[in-house]
Amino acid sequence: MTGKPLDLPAQPYTGEKARLTRAYDYLILVLALFLFIGSFHLHVALTVGDWDFWQDWKDRQWWPLITSLMMITFPAAVQAVLWPNFRLPLGATLCISCLLIGTWITRFFAYHMWNYFPINEVLPATMLPSALVLDAVLMLSNSLTVTSIFGGMAFALLFYPTNWPIFGMFHVPLEYGGAQLTVADLFGFQYIRAGTPEYLRLIERGTLRTYGQYATPLSAFCSALLCTLMYPLWWYLGTLFATTKYIKKI
Repeated sequence: MTGKPLDLPAQPYTGEKARLTRAYDYLILVLALFLFIGSFHLHVALTVGDWDFWQDWKDRQWWPLITSLMMITFPAAVQAVLWPNFRLPLGATLCISCLLIGTWITRFFAYHMWNYFPINEVLPATMLPSALVLDAVLMLSNSLTVTSIFGGMAFALLFYPTNWPIFGMFHVPLEYGGAQLTVADLFGFQYIRAGTPEYLRLIERGTLRTYGQYATPLSAFCSALLCTLMYPLWWYLGTLFATTKYIKKI
């Protein structure tokens, strides 16, 4: 008997097959989540590095510039997938939350419990307020251009004010050994790290100090300008890697 095969409707799994299928889906979801946490954490560790790791490196010049510029990358790429395809305005918040989970696991267990650094010395910064604003701008505007300009600028400009209540106490001046330094600098001298002796130099030494000591506003607005350019670049990268392409059979 010849002819076209019958188009039978797909039968849903029941019983043991359904339970194993759900368990397999949950396992894949958890593994994908940890893979994303690890990849974003590795990206930040390789690009931001010590500027957002050690307390005495959280300065007024490079910390507001580099941190927000490098952290807007993954949120832009994930937003390019979740918003146009699923209308979920939580790409940036999801990325920053995953990053904070991985960062806290590393800082607490690897550097506090294992290497005995005080948790205040390796306290991570937060960008959750910036991520919430970036998601809100994308949801309200539904425009890549508007989100790139206003959301990217807000992402960078909100970084320093939202982190200052956390880290401001470590920039209080004090006198130690006949010299004036901050609490963060005292951490750097008391808990010496391995590798290159960066703790021996002034972290904030640079050309921005010539502009009347106003290093932070200049760094923040420079980061805001660069974030408006970095956001659409990684949006298109996220769209590119999330696009399925097929090769026609010859």
